[in-house]
Amino acid sequence: MKTLDLFSPKESGGADASAPLAERMRPKTIAEYIGQSHLLAKSSLLRRSIEEDKLFSMIFWGPPGSGKTTLARILANETESHFVSFSAVLSGVKETRLVIDDARQLWESKKKKTVLFVDEIHRFNKAQQDAFLPHVESGLITLIGATTENPSFEVIAPLLSRTRVLLLKPFLEEDLTAIIEQALQDENKGLGKLGIKIESGAMKYLVSIVDGDARTALNNLEAISAVVQNLPEKERIITRKVAEEALLKKALLYDKDGEEHYNLISAFHKSLRGSDPDAALYWLGRMLNAGEDPLFIARRMIRFASEDIGNADPQALTITIAAQQAFHFIGLPEGELALAQAAVYLATAQKSNSLYTGYGRVKETINKTGYLPVPLHIRNAPTKLMKELDYGKNYKYAHDYDDAYVPQEYLPDKLQGQKFYYPRESGYEKTIKARMDFWRQKKNSDKGSK
Repeated sequence: MKTLDLFSPKESGGADASAPLAERMRPKTIAEYIGQSHLLAKSSLLRRSIEEDKLFSMIFWGPPGSGKTTLARILANETESHFVSFSAVLSGVKETRLVIDDARQLWESKKKKTVLFVDEIHRFNKAQQDAFLPHVESGLITLIGATTENPSFEVIAPLLSRTRVLLLKPFLEEDLTAIIEQALQDENKGLGKLGIKIESGAMKYLVSIVDGDARTALNNLEAISAVVQNLPEKERIITRKVAEEALLKKALLYDKDGEEHYNLISAFHKSLRGSDPDAALYWLGRMLNAGEDPLFIARRMIRFASEDIGNADPQALTITIAAQQAFHFIGLPEGELALAQAAVYLATAQKSNSLYTGYGRVKETINKTGYLPVPLHIRNAPTKLMKELDYGKNYKYAHDYDDAYVPQEYLPDKLQGQKFYYPRESGYEKTIKARMDFWRQKKNSDKGSK
């Protein structure tokens, strides 16, 4: 049987001595895994599914370095499943089909299950995510998706309904301390043969600067160890000073008291909403200096332009998209200024959440009333049969009337008179409100004359 090889040798087997420390130290079993106790406690759903060999499809949602890939490999190993890993950035529907074909052959010939791990699953479009649905539902594959983005917005609803979302949290300080100590002591996979010691102050510093990211912690440890490993054995000690000097700019970028990923973006969002351009610029700078993905920040600003400003200043969305395109075009560091320009514009723009709340009312109404039929008079009638069934009958073409407006109903019969969008008396929404008031008055007067 031809086996699909979508991953490197170190992913299918053990990491070799030349691999980065973070790769070499990946735990292979649940017993070796440190952290995420809320998921792996003995009574937890995930732990029981492993013990009972009833692994389910799931989405791991968590920040970088929270152990998503490692945990997926462990789940496959513990259930003796074939593990296939690929990145949504590099793969597509073609690769998915090859995985499915191999999974079917493995099951039919050896009764061996397949765990398919998809890193950055939020980067797959709807069609690509759709390709998983029948095979997840049939149980042919156990899908484990990994994402740093909120699955509610980035993963299609049918796939979400067939999986469980498991939240992976940033590693706690005690977890990171244990991981670093383990790497220093392990003589087979870690740095144990080098005889390197670490002072408590240096340990606390290393743990505090990585925002719960275990991979970054191990990468930093490896960089610092390279500085001291060739010293006489008694001098192979990592001090706070040695750590700071070894990491150079990295040590400066991460304030030991810095907020974690989600707190920073929350502070930024709330500063924009609160119309404080100074605070918005500060939190933007904090995120960029800490190594946050600039395009993640741009995406959040685009969302903000619709959610918190909307039609009070329609230009906000245009400017924010332009900033995203500008950054994508020129990159770092020059592109930071385009993001800063957009941030200041958003912070100082007129605010309105009328669009956000209005669309919320629409979704709530749809959930309550279901899919109501389109009124006959606004249906398209391209065929003779449709015309005979009164499709499009009595439809009034707006441009044939003064002000390009004529009173008629556009909502389903059951919802006639329902209002969803309530513009405010601020910014451009004031103009919108005046128009809507005029049209409603004209509609009411037309009804009164009948």
